[in-house]
Amino acid sequence: MPLELIRTGDGRPRCSWCGDHADYRRYHDEEWGHPVDDDHRLFEKICLEGFQSGLSWLTILRKREGFRESFAGFDFERVARFNRRSVERLLRNPDIVRHRGKIESTIGNARRARALAEEFGSLAAYFWRFEPAPEARPARLTPAVLETLTTCPEATALSRDLKRRGWTFVGPTTLYAFMQAMGMVNDHLEGCFARPRVEKRRRRFRRP
Repeated sequence: MPLELIRTGDGRPRCSWCGDHADYRRYHDEEWGHPVDDDHRLFEKICLEGFQSGLSWLTILRKREGFRESFAGFDFERVARFNRRSVERLLRNPDIVRHRGKIESTIGNARRARALAEEFGSLAAYFWRFEPAPEARPARLTPAVLETLTTCPEATALSRDLKRRGWTFVGPTTLYAFMQAMGMVNDHLEGCFARPRVEKRRRRFRRP
């Protein structure tokens, strides 16, 4: 789908990627781009971005509750204790994406998330260190500009640092999508009704 603004049933202009799916529109309107400092939500999102690889976000979104139930609410302290039997159990669960490598990656990343939280005080304190500076962002976020934003230097640096620490499924493109979703950048298009609301939240947000 080309990046542009669309109007659906309520007449409000939105980023076109949310299409005409009610659950996708709700995610666009209420979650995407809003700044997050909750460690479990941050860990959830980085894991689900890994699960999305090769799939659509809509597929993952519709299985998100199944993922949450299966991965202990993405409490990385609990997920870090999962073992081989946990992996086999998850591979039989139709409520998630049953991919052994991604399941094992989530468990391994949980152990590394625990170490990060111990080192920095929280995952939020670590991740928000990589927020792009305002002057590094485009002056206007038009469809043509957004088409070129598949990653950024800060996402590349974050990817490099996480890989150095042993994380997996954390490439630069995956991590830029994580930054977009968690509010480290505001990539709602100019003219999208959600953009000013997200920007207001970002201005009031207290960085960890």
